[in-house]
Amino acid sequence: MQKDRACYVIQEKLKRYVDILDEIPEMQEKYLWLMQFGKKNEGLVDELRLKEFEVPGCQSQTWLVPGYHTDGKLYFSADSLALISKGMVCLLADIFSGFTGSDITSFDTKSLDDLKLDTLLTPGRRNGVYSMLKKIQGYGRRAA
Repeated sequence: MQKDRACYVIQEKLKRYVDILDEIPEMQEKYLWLMQFGKKNEGLVDELRLKEFEVPGCQSQTWLVPGYHTDGKLYFSADSLALISKGMVCLLADIFSGFTGSDITSFDTKSLDDLKLDTLLTPGRRNGVYSMLKKIQGYGRRAA
């Protein structure tokens, strides 16, 4: 996939979540949506809950596992012990799954500001999301 095209597709996936969250009027309902989103994810088998996949800087244990496919694309699996963190890590895993490492690293992460995490999440949780994003970008750099 061309780099510009890939960034556009990532942006479109992000926009879908921005639109969903923008449609939810109350902050408490946004939290509930995130928790439900996390619950829908099957999580990880215990064998993948390894230190190497753990996201540092999260308030609760959170894991982000890359899957490298022969087509050069990365697909992420994620889990967390806290439902809000699980919702966020699963959302980011979905946004960035299906792209090459260079697609992921060339995406302007400032676009994630559209999720309005500064009003939705506490500073500690925002730091956790930043750590999740750094982990995804690290996997992207290694795959590029």
